[in-house]
Amino acid sequence: MKKLLLSISIITFIASCVGAKKNIEKELNSGNYDRAISNALNKLKNNKEKKRKADYIYLLKNAFSKAVIRDKETIDFLKKEANPANYEKIYEMYVALNSRQELIKPVLPLHINGKKTNFSFSNYNDEIIDYKLKTSNYLYNNAKKLLISTHKPNYRKAYSDLEYLQKINPDYKDVKQLMEKAHFKGTDFVTVSMKNQTQQVIPKRLENELLNFNTYGLNDFWTIYHSAKDQSVNYDYAMSLNFRTINVSPEQIKEREIIREKQVVDGWKYALDTEGNVLKDSLGNKIKVDKYATVICEYYESQQLKTSYIKGNVVFSDLKTNQNIDTFPIESEFIFEHIYATSRGDRRALEQELLSFLNNRRVNFPSNEQMIYDTGEDLKNRLKEIITRQRFN
Repeated sequence: MKKLLLSISIITFIASCVGAKKNIEKELNSGNYDRAISNALNKLKNNKEKKRKADYIYLLKNAFSKAVIRDKETIDFLKKEANPANYEKIYEMYVALNSRQELIKPVLPLHINGKKTNFSFSNYNDEIIDYKLKTSNYLYNNAKKLLISTHKPNYRKAYSDLEYLQKINPDYKDVKQLMEKAHFKGTDFVTVSMKNQTQQVIPKRLENELLNFNTYGLNDFWTIYHSAKDQSVNYDYAMSLNFRTINVSPEQIKEREIIREKQVVDGWKYALDTEGNVLKDSLGNKIKVDKYATVICEYYESQQLKTSYIKGNVVFSDLKTNQNIDTFPIESEFIFEHIYATSRGDRRALEQELLSFLNNRRVNFPSNEQMIYDTGEDLKNRLKEIITRQRFN
């Protein structure tokens, strides 16, 4: 049995090795050289001197050589085009060439059949420095050109270029200041207002919460909502929350009476035979049985009920064209319900769900203002969903 298990383990191990090798070969043949390199390196992290690791060393070297040839040919082509827009790509490819070497270095030296396998590494420091500077200059100058345009997409492109420039070349010239300028000019500013077209008074705290966009977590990087206008900002869009209907129902109390009857266990008695004698078990002990009784309970329930309903719409408009661009209906309902009850008789006749209401007492109905406020809690969630779906560009 042990030999059988050992044989199965060996077969499974061999199969996994063959599968891994084929996967690397597949990546290599399909041109996914870096993926092939990563997989081969993973196999060489441990026991790299084992004879069975030779295939992975060969695959690693092959994938590395092909990747280097491909990248250098691409770089040569991009240089011949003499287009400054290619500087960033050339820079990234030199960084990638260097990074690929650094991944391999930790597993060196590698040997196949006792012979050292040599990798043709190069020093790309000068090229990286050269093209980082060229890329920085190009992106900086191009961003400054984009910033004097009149289109927000250009400002956002400028910000993206400057953000990348800041990443590869921190503190280059006045990049941080230009990024702030690009972000401000590329941002859509939305002014928010609320209109009450109903006969009901909207609680001030609800109005404040609905217009407090800091609690929504909605401002994305390129869109900012202001409920209070900033005179230094030229707003692009407006959002109006319009209340058209606010209904609050009268206070209601619904009553019902239920009579319940049930047989319940009410103590015990000795079991008797047909002649009236007490029955005993095999040990001579008297046998006890449950004694049942019929109980009745009158249950009086009161249900306090009051509802409120808000309906309106959310209108988005373009302030430059003075046209509405989207309208969304919005509505919400809140139901106040409280149940309390009393009883007369034996409560054991009542269902469990009815018993809980016997501990309750009548409470004061919420005011109309509170009802409207509580309706607004759900309204905020619905408003957030609408704003999240809205995209201005």
